[in-house]
Amino acid sequence: MNTMRMEAFLRFCVALLLLTSACLIRFDSQTSFIFVSYSRTATFKDMNVLFVLVFLDIAAGGYNLIQLLIKYLLYKQYQKLDMRGSYKHLAWFSVLIDQAVAYMIFAANSACLLAATYAVTGEHHLFWLKLCNKFTRFCTQIGGALLCAYVAVLLMAVVSSLSAYSLFRHYSPKAFLVLK
Repeated sequence: MNTMRMEAFLRFCVALLLLTSACLIRFDSQTSFIFVSYSRTATFKDMNVLFVLVFLDIAAGGYNLIQLLIKYLLYKQYQKLDMRGSYKHLAWFSVLIDQAVAYMIFAANSACLLAATYAVTGEHHLFWLKLCNKFTRFCTQIGGALLCAYVAVLLMAVVSSLSAYSLFRHYSPKAFLVLK
């Protein structure tokens, strides 16, 4: 399997995992009775990091689908031409944006993991209570979404390295940033 097909497959998997993670977080809610007559509903809007993560996952998944479409159209239209000449700037742009997206979703998922850890364990010194003992299904579904998102982060790192490989294989190993 060549690098273009592998990159396309991985981009599709990343987009699917990120959109799955966003849907799991966005549509997850659970109502729990705190007292006899008082109920509380947990949604993604209760934690700001979950609210941000939904939109970042959608944006990163959409970016990967758009990048997949652009590469497919370029491959079909210019099948006989190589990507060395005038497409060098597009390849550089792709590598830089791929790395930025990988770092962005890693940072957002790490912040969400920290908030989820506080929801599971609580923080005694800051008087934050454990929330997952009252909203177990909600917390389990958020954990599954975070697992999907971290797999997407790992796959996005592989996509970014494949994108960098496909860019730098056109350069000469003997001269600095000179095309072959």
